[in-house]
Amino acid sequence: MLRRKPWRIIVEVCRVLLALTFVFSGFVKSVDPWGTAIKIGEYLTAFDMEWIYSWRFFLSIWLTGAEMMLGLMILFKVRLRLTSLFAFASMIFFTALTLVLAIWEPVEDCGCFGEAIKLTNWESFIKNMFLLPMSFILFWDSRRLPIMPTWRDLCFMVLFGTIAFGIGLYSYRHLPIIDFLPYKIGTNLVEAMKATGEGEVETVLIYKDRVTGQEHEFELSDTTWYDDSRWEFVDAKNKAVNPKVHASVRDFAIFDRGEVITDRVINDPGTVYMICLSDPADLKPKCERKLANAAKQAYETGWG
Repeated sequence: MLRRKPWRIIVEVCRVLLALTFVFSGFVKSVDPWGTAIKIGEYLTAFDMEWIYSWRFFLSIWLTGAEMMLGLMILFKVRLRLTSLFAFASMIFFTALTLVLAIWEPVEDCGCFGEAIKLTNWESFIKNMFLLPMSFILFWDSRRLPIMPTWRDLCFMVLFGTIAFGIGLYSYRHLPIIDFLPYKIGTNLVEAMKATGEGEVETVLIYKDRVTGQEHEFELSDTTWYDDSRWEFVDAKNKAVNPKVHASVRDFAIFDRGEVITDRVINDPGTVYMICLSDPADLKPKCERKLANAAKQAYETGWG
């Protein structure tokens, strides 16, 4: 009995740390399903899987919800034999994936903790190298537990599933419960942009010439890259002199037919209404009619 006590402590520590990591990772991505969908889209493009690109929002909610649910089930010891197997298999997959990302960098960062914590691809791989043996220890220790679920297990599964997937669905339809982005409610965009300081952050867009195949770097204010028939987007890199500055705030810009109208919009003394579309081609006719009616009402009431 005494000889097994240190082993039980190790198993419990591994279980709690692994569960909390899954819960935190799933939660911070579930509250931002749109951003997670964008990151999934980057993965699909990088690995030539555009054929399921239209499913990116479904995958965003399903994957992050499943991750959070798995963490909750491990934390409360629900069907531990099965959940520990899923956790171990997941860690094998994601450790291999982050190694590929670290070596070849098909995407800039893995996005494993969403916008809450930014990790480089190598940092993500190192993190997984710690979690992988923890998941194996938990799996090995739980391999002889009963496999059939009890009524308690089923009740907790329904509860955790409702919580995990409910957060993603709610955040998809509404604003995030917790917003980790710099544009959250209450942010004074004018002051935030001034606080960054001129020249502290520079964003460079990298495009490939479809004719010559050579890559060129463009500033955001350069409208040359607007010509999709000539230029193909490759990457975007932020060069920050002050690492505390959030690059997306410094790079905020609004264009109207090639003209930069950022100052005119953010310094407007009245109320400014903005409609954001990730891809106008995906806009359904019903939504298009609603947007047209909203724009008409805005102009009639003097909002626009």
